[in-house]
Amino acid sequence: MAEDVRADVCIIGGGLTGVSAALELAEKGYKVALVEAQDIGWGASGRNGGQIVPGLATDIRVLEKLVGTETAKILWDFSLGAIESIHSRVQKHQIDCDLRSGYLHAAIKKRQVEDLLSWQTALDRFGHPPTKLLRGAALRGALDSPRYLAALSDPAGGHLHPLNYTLGLAQAAQEAGAQLFVRSPVRQIKPGTEIVVETPKGAIRSGFLLVCGNAYLGQLLPSISPYVMPVGTYIAATEPLGEDRARALIPSLAAVADLNFVLDYFRLSADYRLLFGGRVSYSTVPPPQLGSAMLRRMHKVFPQLIGVQAEYAWGGNVAITRNRAPHLGRLRDNLFFAQGFSGHGVALTGWAGKLMAELIAKQSTDFDVFTRIPHRKFPGGRWLRTPALLLATTAYRLLDLV
Repeated sequence: MAEDVRADVCIIGGGLTGVSAALELAEKGYKVALVEAQDIGWGASGRNGGQIVPGLATDIRVLEKLVGTETAKILWDFSLGAIESIHSRVQKHQIDCDLRSGYLHAAIKKRQVEDLLSWQTALDRFGHPPTKLLRGAALRGALDSPRYLAALSDPAGGHLHPLNYTLGLAQAAQEAGAQLFVRSPVRQIKPGTEIVVETPKGAIRSGFLLVCGNAYLGQLLPSISPYVMPVGTYIAATEPLGEDRARALIPSLAAVADLNFVLDYFRLSADYRLLFGGRVSYSTVPPPQLGSAMLRRMHKVFPQLIGVQAEYAWGGNVAITRNRAPHLGRLRDNLFFAQGFSGHGVALTGWAGKLMAELIAKQSTDFDVFTRIPHRKFPGGRWLRTPALLLATTAYRLLDLV
């Protein structure tokens, strides 16, 4: 960004939420200016595991307790609509992002098998597409790992190449008329009837502002930052395994995640590498020797890969909320935000961008359904909330070991 700009809508953040909103608004005829401190997809949108998961990161039964059955059902349907929108956008804009359907929720312990059965019942009650509980030979026919006792096969989920998808949406937004400014960090927001967003080399004046910085927003909006916590998560990519060896690991070609609090998640890439994610850092400091650490976790799942090397390893931050439900809301009549997708952002971020665009265009107020979810700040303030979270999550880590 090199000069002042006037727009109908300004968007802060060049991830999936921001570029989705930019695309929707530009297609509706709005003049849109988006600013990103780094590059498009630089944050969680480009670094994540590419897993498309139905629902919210909050368990469906917990969500029901938080907002009631009626609202929980609406939110669940939103999550399914979010996945459908990925497929329609990929087809409409011809985005080359290796999109594939199929998801396995894998149980390591007997109590987790019972959790899957209970969850399957809840999904049926909510009208979710039919799932299958896989055990024994059926499980090994979908996922060849000795670690798991059962898995719930969910046809609604899937996986994609997240950075290519984000870049594809950004290109579509540009083609629709949106202006995207990268390497233009926001220095100050001046709210009002006309909102001014200042960057080092220019300002945007607009009637509306959408704040979509998520885990990388920092203290730009101090009133919403205490409601989310940036958490580091990590992925390793093996050397290419070859099609036969890769397909033998996951014959279903589905994305997979276990049910632990600190979970492992993995899938095959288009060039038949195993992308294996897990670990978590509540301080956001990456663990030492990241590639080796990820390989050790991978070998517990696939001992047949002992000796295979990790060619790449990387990490980044996701924003979590205390209840793991997304935190969406309004700060003023013309200032909206979306954050805290808690690891379920591949689909929900795009839906949040769509709902914000519809709210501005006065086509729908579905965005406000998310504001019914109660949220609390992380305790401890800016400096003590990380130690407080570390203490709280120790109990969950211990439960994973039981």
